[in-house]
Amino acid sequence: MEIFLEPGTWIALLTLTLLEIVLGIDNLIFISLVSNTLPEEKRRSARLVGLSLALLVRIAMLLGITWIITFNQPFLYILGFGLTGRKLILMAGGLFLIAKSTSEIHGKVNAEHGEPTIKGGAVFNVILQIVLLDIIFSFDSILTAIGMTDKVVLMIIAIIISMIIMLIFARSISAFMEKHPTLQILALSFLILIGFQHLDLLMLFFEKAA
Repeated sequence: MEIFLEPGTWIALLTLTLLEIVLGIDNLIFISLVSNTLPEEKRRSARLVGLSLALLVRIAMLLGITWIITFNQPFLYILGFGLTGRKLILMAGGLFLIAKSTSEIHGKVNAEHGEPTIKGGAVFNVILQIVLLDIIFSFDSILTAIGMTDKVVLMIIAIIISMIIMLIFARSISAFMEKHPTLQILALSFLILIGFQHLDLLMLFFEKAA
């Protein structure tokens, strides 16, 4: 393709890839923690299926980029704050992160055994959580990417590269965290902090309403 003959194309691709990797750090931490609730022989397949489905959804979102852009436009003003679809999705994701991370911390503190008890359907639940969280926070990275380039093919390539990198490092990070329970609590606390950061509009609303 002609666009790959332009130096600016490779700079944009590198920038987009680095952006996807940085914005995916919280996803990678979450994936590592949630996959560790499965038996060891099922963790790799759960991560692979979850990230593959998330990749397909992200590509579908990019192909519907005109629709995605509308999520950055205010559709309602409350006390002077413009409410957008992006903000609502990020706030929902923030609440999910806070609830899930708090639940995980509670479970680890009260755990009596090193190996978790696995119930039927746990693999499906882990895959579903990976996909849902990736969809929620992919809105932020996609909208940021749109502001950097209008070449959808570059965005898709950057997402594929970042997903491959996540798959490569997910296993090592999962194993490392499993050996260090203290780091698991710190990582979950980090995810709670990220969750509260996505509730910034909600906090400002209550502060102004008060």
